[in-house]
Amino acid sequence: MVRRLEVTSVFLLGAMATFLLKRPPAADDRDHPLRHVMIVPLGGAGPAFRERFGVDVYTLFNMTEISTPLISGANPAKAGTCGRPRPGVELRLVDAHDIPVADGTPGELVIRADAPWTMSHGYDGRPEATAAAWRNGWFHTGDVFVRDADGDWFFVDRLKDAIRRRGENISSYEVEVEILSHPDVREAAVVAVPSADTEDEVLAVLSAVEGRSIDPAAIVAHLEPRLAGFMIPRYIRVVDDLPKTPTSKVEKHVLRGVGLTDDCWDRLAETHQGSTR
Repeated sequence: MVRRLEVTSVFLLGAMATFLLKRPPAADDRDHPLRHVMIVPLGGAGPAFRERFGVDVYTLFNMTEISTPLISGANPAKAGTCGRPRPGVELRLVDAHDIPVADGTPGELVIRADAPWTMSHGYDGRPEATAAAWRNGWFHTGDVFVRDADGDWFFVDRLKDAIRRRGENISSYEVEVEILSHPDVREAAVVAVPSADTEDEVLAVLSAVEGRSIDPAAIVAHLEPRLAGFMIPRYIRVVDDLPKTPTSKVEKHVLRGVGLTDDCWDRLAETHQGSTR
């Protein structure tokens, strides 16, 4: 379709970039008119995508309400970046009391714009939701970010998707990025499930690349040098496809609602140890 319509710029969800990179290399990978590819979220796919397909890669952060406050330059060097603030918006990272946090410290992203009507001012017929989002004159995104000392911004997780296990906070997004680096994994979603012993346990729901299968033990072995031990999922379930919205976003609330099922692989039961790492 890109070739037939002479498309020069495309937007890819991060999973789409992963799908393309996991296809077998072809002689015509660079035989196309594309010049710019926006990958959101970027993860670590940027350099490989640029090299294989011969395009400039960009990334950004956006929600329906906020008109793209963060955008990168071409081919950002830092894996996982969302870019830097564009002109016309003011961004802060704040704690639960709306107090700004220091660089390097996770905080909720809050935004306001220089000009009126350039951001959503509320939700139709939902005054409570409007008041909750627009607290203290700032729009609260519900997303946790970190800003580094260079001024680059990095997505950590949705507040509602963050997992707490044995006193440690876990970014589901960070775990998903590392799982997706395994060649057999096409899609991944990481959610919290109840535990009798800790605040949460970690469940990874995965689907396989076409023609391949997923070995949960191999996934754990792949993650061990890449993640802290407390971040590695205890449970893994393999499905044909993850549940998604009409805009192809994974419906994590559906996965949390289903929780543990009989076909979940349990790392604790597999190792026959008294505790997980």
